[in-house]
Amino acid sequence: MNNHDEPVERKFSVPPPREFKFSPVIPRINTDNARKTGNKNKKYGPDFTYLMKTRESTSSSTSIILPAVKKKDYFNVEANIQNEFGVCGWILTILSYLLIFFTLPISACMCIKVVQEYERAVIFRLGRLMPGGAKGPGIFFIVPCIDTYRKVDLRVLSFEVPPQEILSKDSVTVAVDAVVYFRISNATISVTNVEDAARSTKLLAQTTLRNILGTKTLAEMLSDREAISHQMQTTLDEATEPWGVKVERVEVKDVRLPVQLQRAMAAEAEAAREARAKVIVAEGEQKASRALKEAAEVIAESPSALQLRYLQTLNSISAEKNSTIIFPFPIDLLSAFLQRQQPKVDNFQTQMQKMAATSS
Repeated sequence: MNNHDEPVERKFSVPPPREFKFSPVIPRINTDNARKTGNKNKKYGPDFTYLMKTRESTSSSTSIILPAVKKKDYFNVEANIQNEFGVCGWILTILSYLLIFFTLPISACMCIKVVQEYERAVIFRLGRLMPGGAKGPGIFFIVPCIDTYRKVDLRVLSFEVPPQEILSKDSVTVAVDAVVYFRISNATISVTNVEDAARSTKLLAQTTLRNILGTKTLAEMLSDREAISHQMQTTLDEATEPWGVKVERVEVKDVRLPVQLQRAMAAEAEAAREARAKVIVAEGEQKASRALKEAAEVIAESPSALQLRYLQTLNSISAEKNSTIIFPFPIDLLSAFLQRQQPKVDNFQTQMQKMAATSS
Protein backbone atom coordinates (compact mmCIF):
# COMPACT_ATOMS: atom_id res chain seq x y z
CA MET A 1 0.00 0.00 0.00
CA ASN A 2 1.32 3.41 -0.92
CA ASN A 3 1.78 6.20 1.55
CA HIS A 4 -0.77 8.23 -0.36
CA ASP A 5 -3.51 5.74 0.48
CA GLU A 6 -2.92 5.87 4.20
CA PRO A 7 -5.27 8.13 6.15
CA VAL A 8 -3.66 11.25 7.44
CA GLU A 9 -4.67 12.61 10.83
CA ARG A 10 -4.99 16.36 10.81
CA LYS A 11 -5.38 18.61 13.82
CA PHE A 12 -7.09 21.96 13.71
CA SER A 13 -6.72 24.59 16.40
CA VAL A 14 -9.98 26.44 17.06
CA PRO A 15 -9.57 29.87 18.64
CA PRO A 16 -11.64 30.54 21.74
CA PRO A 17 -14.93 32.39 21.15
CA ARG A 18 -14.79 36.12 21.44
CA GLU A 19 -17.02 37.80 23.99
CA PHE A 20 -18.62 41.12 23.21
CA LYS A 21 -19.37 43.64 25.91
CA PHE A 22 -22.07 46.08 24.99
CA SER A 23 -22.75 49.46 26.45
CA PRO A 24 -26.47 50.43 26.70
CA VAL A 25 -28.07 50.64 23.26
CA ILE A 26 -30.24 53.59 22.38
CA PRO A 27 -32.38 52.81 19.28
CA ARG A 28 -33.01 54.97 16.21
CA ILE A 29 -29.62 56.71 16.18
CA ASN A 30 -27.78 57.28 12.91
CA THR A 31 -24.10 56.32 13.14
CA ASP A 32 -23.33 56.23 9.40
CA ASN A 33 -21.48 59.52 9.52
CA ALA A 34 -19.40 58.35 12.45
CA ARG A 35 -18.36 55.22 10.56
CA LYS A 36 -17.45 57.23 7.45
CA THR A 37 -15.39 59.88 9.20
CA GLY A 38 -14.02 57.69 11.96
CA ASN A 39 -14.70 60.41 14.48
CA LYS A 40 -16.42 58.63 17.37
CA ASN A 41 -16.68 61.74 19.47
CA LYS A 42 -18.50 63.75 16.82
CA LYS A 43 -21.54 65.70 17.93
CA TYR A 44 -24.76 65.35 15.98
CA GLY A 45 -26.81 68.47 16.56
CA PRO A 46 -26.91 70.51 19.77
CA ASP A 47 -28.31 67.72 21.94
CA PHE A 48 -26.77 64.44 20.72
CA THR A 49 -23.35 63.56 22.12
CA TYR A 50 -21.61 60.29 21.51
CA LEU A 51 -19.87 59.02 24.60
CA MET A 52 -16.67 56.96 24.39
CA LYS A 53 -16.36 54.10 26.84
CA THR A 54 -12.98 52.38 27.08
CA ARG A 55 -12.55 48.83 28.29
CA GLU A 56 -9.53 46.68 28.80
CA SER A 57 -9.11 44.42 25.78
CA THR A 58 -7.67 40.92 26.18
CA SER A 59 -7.10 38.00 23.83
CA SER A 60 -10.64 36.71 24.40
CA SER A 61 -12.67 39.95 24.62
CA THR A 62 -13.31 42.97 22.46
CA SER A 63 -14.85 46.33 23.35
CA ILE A 64 -17.56 47.87 21.18
CA ILE A 65 -18.35 51.55 21.46
CA LEU A 66 -22.08 52.35 21.25
CA PRO A 67 -23.66 55.80 21.48
CA ALA A 68 -25.37 57.15 24.57
CA VAL A 69 -28.04 59.79 24.41
CA LYS A 70 -30.00 61.87 26.83
CA LYS A 71 -33.41 60.64 27.90
CA LYS A 72 -35.19 63.75 26.68
CA ASP A 73 -33.71 63.22 23.18
CA TYR A 74 -35.04 59.68 22.91
CA PHE A 75 -38.16 61.03 21.25
CA ASN A 76 -36.41 63.62 19.06
CA VAL A 77 -37.46 62.33 15.66
CA GLU A 78 -36.17 65.29 13.71
CA ALA A 79 -32.57 64.57 14.73
CA ASN A 80 -32.74 61.18 13.01
CA ILE A 81 -33.95 62.48 9.63
CA GLN A 82 -31.83 61.46 6.66
CA ASN A 83 -32.02 63.59 3.55
CA GLU A 84 -30.60 60.88 1.28
CA PHE A 85 -33.41 59.89 -1.08
CA GLY A 86 -31.26 57.86 -3.45
CA VAL A 87 -30.99 58.19 -7.20
CA CYS A 88 -34.62 57.29 -7.89
CA GLY A 89 -35.80 59.72 -5.25
CA TRP A 90 -33.87 62.62 -6.72
CA ILE A 91 -35.07 61.77 -10.21
CA LEU A 92 -38.70 61.77 -9.05
CA THR A 93 -38.14 65.03 -7.21
CA ILE A 94 -36.67 66.76 -10.27
CA LEU A 95 -39.45 65.46 -12.53
CA SER A 96 -42.08 66.66 -10.05
CA TYR A 97 -40.60 70.16 -9.97
CA LEU A 98 -40.48 70.23 -13.78
CA LEU A 99 -44.11 69.14 -13.94
CA ILE A 100 -45.08 71.91 -11.53
CA PHE A 101 -43.13 74.47 -13.57
CA PHE A 102 -44.71 73.51 -16.91
CA THR A 103 -48.26 73.36 -15.51
CA LEU A 104 -48.22 76.75 -13.81
CA PRO A 105 -50.46 78.41 -12.68
CA ILE A 106 -52.77 75.39 -12.41
CA SER A 107 -50.28 73.45 -10.30
CA ALA A 108 -50.09 76.33 -7.79
CA CYS A 109 -53.57 75.46 -6.54
CA MET A 110 -52.37 71.95 -5.72
CA CYS A 111 -49.04 72.98 -4.20
CA ILE A 112 -50.16 75.71 -1.82
CA LYS A 113 -51.89 74.56 1.36
CA VAL A 114 -53.17 76.44 4.40
CA VAL A 115 -53.44 75.32 8.03
CA GLN A 116 -55.30 77.15 10.78
CA GLU A 117 -53.81 78.75 13.87
CA TYR A 118 -54.64 75.68 15.98
CA GLU A 119 -53.31 73.17 13.41
CA ARG A 120 -49.93 71.88 12.26
CA ALA A 121 -49.02 69.94 9.10
CA VAL A 122 -46.49 67.08 9.17
CA ILE A 123 -45.03 66.58 5.68
CA PHE A 124 -43.54 63.36 4.28
CA ARG A 125 -41.55 63.28 1.04
CA LEU A 126 -41.21 59.84 -0.54
CA GLY A 127 -42.11 58.35 2.81
CA ARG A 128 -39.46 60.30 4.72
CA LEU A 129 -40.17 63.01 7.24
CA MET A 130 -39.23 66.43 5.95
CA PRO A 131 -36.74 68.40 8.06
CA GLY A 132 -37.85 71.52 9.86
CA GLY A 133 -40.65 69.96 11.85
CA ALA A 134 -44.35 70.54 11.44
CA LYS A 135 -45.49 73.43 9.24
CA GLY A 136 -47.94 76.10 10.17
CA PRO A 137 -49.89 78.06 10.94
CA GLY A 138 -50.48 79.74 7.60
CA ILE A 139 -49.40 78.83 4.07
CA PHE A 140 -46.93 76.07 3.20
CA PHE A 141 -45.77 74.47 -0.04
CA ILE A 142 -45.84 70.79 -1.05
CA VAL A 143 -44.99 68.82 -4.17
CA PRO A 144 -48.21 66.94 -4.99
CA CYS A 145 -46.60 63.95 -6.70
CA ILE A 146 -44.13 63.03 -3.98
CA ASP A 147 -45.34 64.80 -0.82
CA THR A 148 -48.05 63.77 1.61
CA TYR A 149 -49.07 65.58 4.76
CA ARG A 150 -51.24 65.11 7.84
CA LYS A 151 -52.98 67.85 9.76
CA VAL A 152 -52.78 67.68 13.54
CA ASP A 153 -55.19 69.57 15.81
CA LEU A 154 -53.40 71.19 18.77
CA ARG A 155 -56.53 72.20 20.67
CA VAL A 156 -57.56 70.56 23.92
CA LEU A 157 -59.64 67.48 23.15
CA SER A 158 -61.71 65.31 25.45
CA PHE A 159 -63.16 61.84 25.55
CA GLU A 160 -65.24 59.86 28.00
CA VAL A 161 -63.87 56.68 29.51
CA PRO A 162 -66.63 54.02 29.31
CA PRO A 163 -67.88 52.64 32.65
CA GLN A 164 -65.35 50.13 33.97
CA GLU A 165 -66.32 47.24 36.26
CA ILE A 166 -63.75 47.44 39.06
CA LEU A 167 -63.22 45.25 42.12
CA SER A 168 -62.14 47.53 44.95
CA LYS A 169 -59.61 46.72 47.63
CA ASP A 170 -62.38 45.75 50.07
CA SER A 171 -63.98 43.36 47.51
CA VAL A 172 -66.80 45.62 46.32
CA THR A 173 -67.71 45.65 42.62
CA VAL A 174 -68.37 49.16 41.33
CA ALA A 175 -68.77 50.77 37.89
CA VAL A 176 -66.66 53.91 37.43
CA ASP A 177 -66.45 56.25 34.44
CA ALA A 178 -64.28 59.30 33.86
CA VAL A 179 -63.50 62.07 31.38
CA VAL A 180 -59.99 62.92 30.10
CA TYR A 181 -58.83 66.24 28.64
CA PHE A 182 -55.65 66.15 26.52
CA ARG A 183 -53.86 67.97 23.72
CA ILE A 184 -51.12 67.23 21.19
CA SER A 185 -47.88 68.80 22.43
CA ASN A 186 -45.66 67.62 19.54
CA ALA A 187 -47.32 67.12 16.17
CA THR A 188 -44.36 65.30 14.60
CA ILE A 189 -44.08 62.70 17.35
CA SER A 190 -47.84 62.16 17.47
CA VAL A 191 -47.76 61.17 13.78
CA THR A 192 -44.52 59.17 13.62
CA ASN A 193 -44.55 57.35 16.98
CA VAL A 194 -48.18 56.22 17.20
CA GLU A 195 -50.86 55.36 14.66
CA ASP A 196 -53.78 57.07 16.41
CA ALA A 197 -52.81 59.17 19.43
CA ALA A 198 -56.38 59.86 20.57
CA ARG A 199 -57.49 56.23 20.40
CA SER A 200 -54.32 54.98 22.07
CA THR A 201 -54.75 57.49 24.89
CA LYS A 202 -58.36 56.40 25.38
CA LEU A 203 -57.43 52.71 25.63
CA LEU A 204 -54.60 53.52 28.02
CA ALA A 205 -56.97 55.62 30.17
CA GLN A 206 -59.30 52.63 30.59
CA THR A 207 -56.55 50.34 31.85
CA THR A 208 -55.07 53.07 34.05
CA LEU A 209 -58.47 53.72 35.65
CA ARG A 210 -58.87 50.03 36.49
CA ASN A 211 -55.32 49.70 37.83
CA ILE A 212 -55.51 52.75 40.10
CA LEU A 213 -59.01 52.18 41.49
CA GLY A 214 -58.24 48.51 42.08
CA THR A 215 -55.91 49.59 44.90
CA LYS A 216 -58.52 51.81 46.59
CA THR A 217 -61.31 50.97 49.01
CA LEU A 218 -64.91 52.00 48.42
CA ALA A 219 -64.65 54.77 51.02
CA GLU A 220 -61.54 56.18 49.31
CA MET A 221 -63.27 56.11 45.91
CA LEU A 222 -66.20 58.11 47.26
CA SER A 223 -64.22 60.62 49.34
CA ASP A 224 -60.81 61.03 47.62
CA ARG A 225 -61.87 61.66 44.03
CA GLU A 226 -59.55 64.63 43.66
CA ALA A 227 -56.48 62.62 44.71
CA ILE A 228 -57.47 59.76 42.40
CA SER A 229 -57.92 62.15 39.48
CA HIS A 230 -54.52 63.74 40.10
CA GLN A 231 -52.81 60.34 40.33
CA MET A 232 -54.45 59.18 37.11
CA GLN A 233 -53.51 62.41 35.31
CA THR A 234 -49.85 62.04 36.34
CA THR A 235 -49.69 58.39 35.28
CA LEU A 236 -51.31 59.06 31.91
CA ASP A 237 -49.12 62.08 31.23
CA GLU A 238 -45.93 60.09 31.80
CA ALA A 239 -47.14 57.17 29.67
CA THR A 240 -48.26 59.31 26.71
CA GLU A 241 -45.17 61.53 26.59
CA PRO A 242 -43.53 59.36 23.84
CA TRP A 243 -46.67 59.90 21.73
CA GLY A 244 -46.48 63.69 21.90
CA VAL A 245 -49.62 63.87 24.04
CA LYS A 246 -50.07 66.11 27.09
CA VAL A 247 -52.85 65.05 29.50
CA GLU A 248 -54.26 68.25 30.97
CA ARG A 249 -56.95 66.96 33.33
CA VAL A 250 -58.74 63.79 34.44
CA GLU A 251 -62.06 63.79 36.30
CA VAL A 252 -63.91 60.82 37.81
CA LYS A 253 -67.55 61.34 36.81
CA ASP A 254 -69.58 58.75 38.68
CA VAL A 255 -69.12 55.75 40.97
CA ARG A 256 -72.14 53.45 40.60
CA LEU A 257 -72.77 50.86 43.30
CA PRO A 258 -74.83 47.65 43.03
CA VAL A 259 -78.51 47.96 43.98
CA GLN A 260 -78.22 45.62 46.98
CA LEU A 261 -75.25 47.57 48.31
CA GLN A 262 -77.14 50.84 47.87
CA ARG A 263 -80.04 49.47 49.94
CA ALA A 264 -77.71 48.24 52.67
CA MET A 265 -75.90 51.58 52.82
CA ALA A 266 -79.23 53.46 52.89
CA ALA A 267 -80.48 51.31 55.79
CA GLU A 268 -77.22 51.85 57.66
CA ALA A 269 -77.39 55.59 57.13
CA GLU A 270 -81.04 55.70 58.25
CA ALA A 271 -80.24 53.77 61.44
CA ALA A 272 -77.35 56.11 62.16
CA ARG A 273 -79.61 59.15 61.67
CA GLU A 274 -82.27 57.72 64.00
CA ALA A 275 -79.67 57.02 66.67
CA ARG A 276 -78.33 60.56 66.41
CA ALA A 277 -81.89 61.94 66.61
CA LYS A 278 -82.61 60.00 69.81
CA VAL A 279 -79.40 61.24 71.36
CA ILE A 280 -80.25 64.82 70.44
CA VAL A 281 -83.79 64.50 71.89
CA ALA A 282 -82.45 63.02 75.14
CA GLU A 283 -79.87 65.76 75.48
CA GLY A 284 -82.59 68.38 74.88
CA GLU A 285 -84.86 66.89 77.54
CA GLN A 286 -81.97 66.76 79.98
CA LYS A 287 -81.14 70.41 79.42
CA ALA A 288 -84.83 71.39 79.65
CA SER A 289 -85.30 69.55 82.94
CA ARG A 290 -82.24 71.24 84.40
CA ALA A 291 -83.52 74.64 83.33
CA LEU A 292 -86.99 73.87 84.76
CA LYS A 293 -85.44 72.79 88.05
CA GLU A 294 -83.45 76.00 88.30
CA ALA A 295 -86.56 78.05 87.48
CA ALA A 296 -88.59 76.24 90.16
CA GLU A 297 -85.90 76.93 92.74
CA VAL A 298 -85.87 80.62 91.84
CA ILE A 299 -89.70 80.88 91.95
CA ALA A 300 -89.85 79.04 95.30
CA GLU A 301 -87.53 81.58 96.87
CA SER A 302 -89.80 84.51 95.87
CA PRO A 303 -93.63 84.37 96.39
CA SER A 304 -94.07 87.42 94.16
CA ALA A 305 -92.36 85.54 91.31
CA LEU A 306 -94.84 82.69 91.72
CA GLN A 307 -97.73 85.17 91.64
CA LEU A 308 -96.30 86.80 88.50
CA ARG A 309 -95.97 83.42 86.83
CA TYR A 310 -99.58 82.66 87.73
CA LEU A 311 -100.75 85.91 86.11
CA GLN A 312 -98.71 85.19 82.95
CA THR A 313 -100.37 81.79 82.67
CA LEU A 314 -103.84 83.35 82.98
CA ASN A 315 -102.93 85.93 80.34
CA SER A 316 -101.76 83.29 77.87
CA ILE A 317 -104.92 81.22 78.39
CA SER A 318 -107.24 84.19 77.94
CA ALA A 319 -105.46 85.27 74.76
CA GLU A 320 -106.65 82.19 72.90
CA LYS A 321 -110.07 82.31 71.22
CA ASN A 322 -112.03 79.61 73.03
CA SER A 323 -115.17 79.22 75.11
CA THR A 324 -113.35 78.59 78.39
CA ILE A 325 -114.30 80.96 81.21
CA ILE A 326 -111.54 81.59 83.73
CA PHE A 327 -112.22 82.75 87.28
CA PRO A 328 -109.07 84.10 88.88
CA PHE A 329 -108.44 82.53 92.26
CA PRO A 330 -106.07 84.07 94.78
CA ILE A 331 -102.99 81.94 95.07
CA ASP A 332 -102.78 82.56 98.84
CA LEU A 333 -106.12 80.85 99.39
CA LEU A 334 -105.03 78.01 97.14
CA SER A 335 -101.84 77.48 99.12
CA ALA A 336 -103.78 77.51 102.41
CA PHE A 337 -106.23 74.98 101.00
CA LEU A 338 -103.39 72.72 99.91
CA GLN A 339 -101.81 72.89 103.36
CA ARG A 340 -105.11 71.83 104.99
CA GLN A 341 -105.58 68.99 102.56
CA GLN A 342 -102.03 67.67 102.95
CA PRO A 343 -102.74 65.64 106.21
CA LYS A 344 -105.70 63.97 104.52
CA VAL A 345 -103.57 63.01 101.57
CA ASP A 346 -100.90 61.58 103.87
CA ASN A 347 -103.51 59.59 105.83
CA PHE A 348 -104.96 58.19 102.61
CA GLN A 349 -101.55 57.07 101.43
CA THR A 350 -100.90 55.33 104.79
CA GLN A 351 -104.18 53.41 104.61
CA MET A 352 -103.44 52.26 101.08
CA GLN A 353 -100.04 50.96 102.17
CA LYS A 354 -101.60 48.99 105.07
CA MET A 355 -104.21 47.43 102.78
CA ALA A 356 -101.53 46.40 100.36
CA ALA A 357 -99.52 44.82 103.21
CA THR A 358 -102.50 42.81 104.59
CA SER A 359 -103.51 41.55 101.14
CA SER A 360 -100.00 40.28 100.46
